[in-house]
Amino acid sequence: MVFFRGRNPEMSLRSRFSRSADGFTFIKEEEHYSAHVVLNAERVVDLFHTLTEHLPPAVDVALDDIRSHRKWKGDNLALPDVREAIARLKVPLATNGGVEFSVYTTEDQLTLNGYLELFVYSRTDRWLYILEGKGLEEQKRVRTRSWKFKAEDYPPAPDLGDAVAAAAERLALTPG
Repeated sequence: MVFFRGRNPEMSLRSRFSRSADGFTFIKEEEHYSAHVVLNAERVVDLFHTLTEHLPPAVDVALDDIRSHRKWKGDNLALPDVREAIARLKVPLATNGGVEFSVYTTEDQLTLNGYLELFVYSRTDRWLYILEGKGLEEQKRVRTRSWKFKAEDYPPAPDLGDAVAAAAERLALTPG
């Protein structure tokens, strides 16, 4: 039996089901590298959680609930505790946005902003290879969220606010 193939090769599953807007930029600043990652809400929150695996065992955290104007900080927190807090917040974060969550050390910073865009800052270029290893493609430019708005414009999300406050309490973060 002979099979004939047309002129156009078949698309790979990845290219067929991935969105062209998905990707990241990676640039070298004066003293650090920065990446800006844009994916759909669920994927970017999951990637934020996954990338924390590449941080050292003790990290600092900054948490900002944009709706309620409440902010918390914590230093030298155990990474497994921070990862657990992020895992518990995945669904409400992806559903509602409006929370900025930063996990950082002296060398690296991962920030998921309130518009569900991920920013990575580092003193080395290692995150370029980590992001590529996750199947993301570097692009010259990514499409940022066109629906950016002020804190008072976010729709109410009491469940998210409660979950963020509970995470801050569980991690023993201090207001500020």
